[in-house]
Amino acid sequence: MNLEDEFAQYRGELVAHCYRMLGSLHDAEDAVQETYLRAWRGFAEFEQRSSVRTWLYRIATRVCLNALQHSSRRMVPSALGAPGTDPDDLEAHALEATWLEPFPDLMLNADPALVVGTRQSLRLAMVAALQHLPPRQRAVLILREVLAWQAAEVADLLETTTAAVNSSLQRARAELAKLAPTEDQFSEPDDPARRALLDQYAKAFEKTDLVALEGLLTQETRWEMPPIPTWFNGREDVLRLLTAKLLPGEGRRIMVETSANGQPAFACYIRGQDDAFHAHTLQVLTLTKAGVSAVLAFHRTDLFPLFGLSIDRHPQE
Repeated sequence: MNLEDEFAQYRGELVAHCYRMLGSLHDAEDAVQETYLRAWRGFAEFEQRSSVRTWLYRIATRVCLNALQHSSRRMVPSALGAPGTDPDDLEAHALEATWLEPFPDLMLNADPALVVGTRQSLRLAMVAALQHLPPRQRAVLILREVLAWQAAEVADLLETTTAAVNSSLQRARAELAKLAPTEDQFSEPDDPARRALLDQYAKAFEKTDLVALEGLLTQETRWEMPPIPTWFNGREDVLRLLTAKLLPGEGRRIMVETSANGQPAFACYIRGQDDAFHAHTLQVLTLTKAGVSAVLAFHRTDLFPLFGLSIDRHPQE
């Protein structure tokens, strides 16, 4: 295998690593590109004291830490304040804010084992929680907990001591325990129930069947719509939002299934006056055995191509 091919085989997992650090797919891809440039330039000095994979991760982590010196943390609306209750009083799009972005699972599909192994650490709620950590704590936690590096390896990378790494990891774990979902909250329905739930959700959305949606949402469900800062918490308020914003009747929208961050997702298309369906939102769902417990509906049509989705769909498609 030549060097170019060896670099290429790690691209998906390196993008995922940088995404955890930065919370943005666009920034992660830029970071990996910078990683490869530095690796090419410095390969003559690479002494092969570690594997090429470990060496690339070292470079990528440094690139991300450098990038985080000049950027704000990525946020979700629920991190900004209390939920709203009036669907007619939505705040304007906060385009200047740095919002968390979803991660297309298709970027990891070349390696199914990698998808399974990284699923929990890529979940939107987990990545959102990671963004609250200081950059070096974030790096320590990811390197130790996700990549299973030894404390001495992390200390060498960060030019610090093993004791400092262990202390940083302890603080990061404590902070994450306050913010991140627990293992029980990750418990999804079994495959047949999961499939039925997703089919029912898509059908209810396409038909604007609010009664069906009420039965699918959990009592504590949360609905967020970046870049709209206003968010809604609890089934009653979420249904009030959907009642106000979803035009009634069949044939107004179609839901195309995809996946993001190891979670089920749907691309929602709205029928226009030209009779074609146009990209509207990318909805990433959190499922529990009780139903749909959270939806992050990204009002970002620029995300659709990253998921292999067209911007426009015609009725016959």
